[in-house]
Amino acid sequence: MADVPYRFERTAEAGPLHEKYATLGAGEETEDTIAVAGRVMLTRPQGRLAFATLRDSSGQIQLFATQKVTADFDAFSKLSQGDWVGARGPVMRTRKGELSVQVREWVLLAEARRSFGDKWKGVTDTETRFRQREVDLWANERAGEILRLRSRVVSSLRRRLEADGFVEVETPMLHVLVGGATAKPFVTHHNALDTDLYLRIAPELFLKRLVVGGFEKVFEIGRVFRNEGLSPRHNPEFTMLELYQAYADYRDFMVLVEDLVSGLALEMRGTTSLSYQGRTLDLTPPWRRATMAELVTEATGVAASVHTPVEELRRRLAAAEVEPDRSWGAGKLLQELYEKTTEPDLWGPVFVTDFPAEVSPLSRRHREDPHLVERFEAVVAGRELVNAFSELVDPDDQRARFEAQAAARAAGDDEAMSVDEDYLRALELGLPPTAGLGIGVDRLVMLLADVSNIREVIAFPTLRPER
Repeated sequence: MADVPYRFERTAEAGPLHEKYATLGAGEETEDTIAVAGRVMLTRPQGRLAFATLRDSSGQIQLFATQKVTADFDAFSKLSQGDWVGARGPVMRTRKGELSVQVREWVLLAEARRSFGDKWKGVTDTETRFRQREVDLWANERAGEILRLRSRVVSSLRRRLEADGFVEVETPMLHVLVGGATAKPFVTHHNALDTDLYLRIAPELFLKRLVVGGFEKVFEIGRVFRNEGLSPRHNPEFTMLELYQAYADYRDFMVLVEDLVSGLALEMRGTTSLSYQGRTLDLTPPWRRATMAELVTEATGVAASVHTPVEELRRRLAAAEVEPDRSWGAGKLLQELYEKTTEPDLWGPVFVTDFPAEVSPLSRRHREDPHLVERFEAVVAGRELVNAFSELVDPDDQRARFEAQAAARAAGDDEAMSVDEDYLRALELGLPPTAGLGIGVDRLVMLLADVSNIREVIAFPTLRPER
């Protein structure tokens, strides 16, 4: 590798070349000398001629080498699939109609010492694809398309929110306390402070403190961490968009979510009527709004709500093959019944509204029923995409709910929250009526990319370590 250059002056990319020379006829040559660079994905030596397919980040183009014109032709003919090369020469189109660079000079930029798999089938082994993503990206063009779509989605989210007056911020990833959501955290240790810290499971409490500080519209896009299992819908670290708006409630955010998701579908897919996993999914606003109680009643054929007797809910949950904990109240039982019998079959999109207060420690109580909170989840294609609510602004109510969470944590619930005195102090300074929401960016990209496994939309998903 001693002769590999330190840099290569590229003057053209494959994709734009096809556009620029779209009218060039078969067999025609130009005097336009260019320099291209990329990875060789296919080689076809044919005696005194040699062809190679060169791919860069914009597309691919053919390299056409001849013994008469190409410097070091014999070495070019021996290039391997996966080698990186830079090539210079005029643009032409072969008699078979293939746009090409007629190679006069070329240089090896990196040697591929490992195989890229079958040149026609790509890499099909799932374990190899996600463990060696750098191979997957070259062998399977679809993998790169999905990650580029993800980049465009995140950029569009930022533009849309900033155009609506939201300010992007960054909040800590290392937390002293567990809070912001109910989930099991990752624990680490800070040596200088000699204290345990938690990787954040949500940025919520810090963002609402910024609202207290005068940021009326604020958002953050960043990684959150939850110490949970792996599944087609779950990765222990994932990307969340959280945003908060003063003077708004959860009904306002239903409209915001509809506009945001349908707008992204139109921008990325050209339509709000998608095909997802072989089924039609119409994201055109307005979406259906229905309470959790209404949806469970529809799905099971028997009325259910937070006012249904606890023993009846326990019997129904047990009949659905979920063993209820004796500590669960009617609200928790209703939520479990919903998740078991109803949510998986909600194709949607639908706003599932008015959650039990028991399972929503940060949400404001419903203005019509104190056993409920003003919270919704947007369920799309059978999975939760958005969680949002009118924020709890009463510091006394918040303290009581924190203390209930802390008691549950002390009793062994490792997903419950702690009492956050810093956040309570902020609430005592005054939090105006506020709405907040979290959108799973990975699941949003899954929807727009039409894939069913979260690993497809994460560049390097969490995997079991190799032994």
